[in-house]
This record gives sequence, C-alpha cells and structure tokens, in this order.
Amino acid sequence: MTLKDLHNQASAFADTKPMPALFVGHGNPMNAIEDNEFTRAWHGINHSLPHPSAIVCISAHWETRGTYVMASEKPETIHDFYGFPRELFAQQYPAKGNPVLAQEIAAKIKSPEIVTTHEWGLDHGTWSVLRHIYPEADIPVIQISIDHYKDPQWHSELGAQLAFLRSKGVLVVGSGNMVHNLRMIRWHEEDFNIEDGYDWAFELNDIFKEKIKDNKLDDLIAFSNLHKDARLAIPTPEHYIPLLYMMGMRQKGDSVSFFNDKVIAGSLSMTSVIIGNQ
Repeated sequence: MTLKDLHNQASAFADTKPMPALFVGHGNPMNAIEDNEFTRAWHGINHSLPHPSAIVCISAHWETRGTYVMASEKPETIHDFYGFPRELFAQQYPAKGNPVLAQEIAAKIKSPEIVTTHEWGLDHGTWSVLRHIYPEADIPVIQISIDHYKDPQWHSELGAQLAFLRSKGVLVVGSGNMVHNLRMIRWHEEDFNIEDGYDWAFELNDIFKEKIKDNKLDDLIAFSNLHKDARLAIPTPEHYIPLLYMMGMRQKGDSVSFFNDKVIAGSLSMTSVIIGNQ
C-alpha cells in the first residue's frame, strides 16, 4: 500500500452524521447462497442505509483470548463450516480490508488493549450476510474478535467505546442470533427456514425485542434472569454477545426497528435490529 493510499484511507474517516448500527441474525450458512425471505431482506436494507466508508463486523464466529482487530489489506474468505455443498465452499467475498481503520481502533481504545492481526479473514458470520447487503464487495471490511473469557457487561462496555465509529462514516455490524441452540435445532424439517419454535424460543424472542425497544441494556446483559429457560435459548453466549455490542453503541434518541423477525427450526431466532437509522 502506498503513502497516497494510506492518506486516502485516513482522510475517509472524517466526522459524519452518526451511522446506524446493525445486528443481524445470520442463521444457516446456506443463507449465503440461497434466495429466501431472510436474504431478500438483507438485500433490501441496502437501500435504506447510508453509504458507509467502511464496515466493522463483530461476528459470533471469531472468538479469541484477548481482543483483536483484523488489519489485512486483502482479507481471505474463511469457510468455517463443514458438511455443506461444494457451491458454498466456492464462494468468495473479495472486499478489501482497511489497515488504517484497524490501527485507529487499536490506538483509540486504550483499555482493553486491542491488538492488530493479520491472522484472520472474513468468516461466514460476516461474508454470508454482506454478500447480500453489499454484493459488489466494494466497501472495506474489518472484523473485531470476541474475547471468549469476558462477561456480557464487559462486551457491552467495549461496544460503548467503539461507538465513535458511528460518527466516522463506519457501519458497525453485529452478526449472531439472539436465540441460538444448535443441539435443539430441528434439522429434519424439509424447509429449515420454516417458522417454527419451542415455546421458550418464541417467548425469549419477544422479551428480547421489548428490552431492546425500551433500551433496557442492564436486563439484556443479565439475560439469564429474563426467563426460566433462558439458558436453553442461549446455552453459550457467542451468538448473543454481538447484540450487546450494538446496544452498547446506542445513543440517546436513536430509533430502533426490527426485520427478519422470526424463530425458525425450533431454536434459532433470525430477528435482526437496526439502531439509529432515522
């Protein structure tokens, strides 16, 4: 990368009107190549979002010890799954990275330390969604990892620190699922994406939406207290935590809207949230 390229990247992140923050329920990796109601909704929100200078994604599929930000100029497309059709493994999302933005994030956040790395690319939590929202792959994309060893409060507080990105023309995307229990998914259904769920999955999905609308961040952090079966809905937190980053970025007066609001396959919520797109 030339000095001119670095200057152009740095100058792209001038102060802007706050961008929205987006939480996406990404669901089955096959959504990357399917045409269904969820992928059509992803494609549709492109027209309602301001055009970003870059995208920062916090994906459920990059867990680490410590926190890292991806600094590669040309991140690889990671196929971090198995047992799917060859067509899915053939997919590429050739978006550029943005080392300057990665360095700015690492410099801006003093505690916790965020370390730049070239040892990651774009995992399917990121590219399976972005290839529908931005199919041209013409916007730089970087990822920030989830520290597996920190609690929900810690992650929401880091989200609040990362809120400065919204005023730099950066679209921040959290990718996971509010309700996510792979052990209880009804894989045998002919149509995996059919609306179907255990009672607790529907109930938790509704509770989460109410808490998001009312900006009850403390309640969302203490999610295990929200329902007697909350630990069935969230047996491990990595798919839920990206939501807490987005809620940590929420600012006073931000609107909230939902899309893809469905529970499918028994124990998977596709419900997605746009914060601050007024």
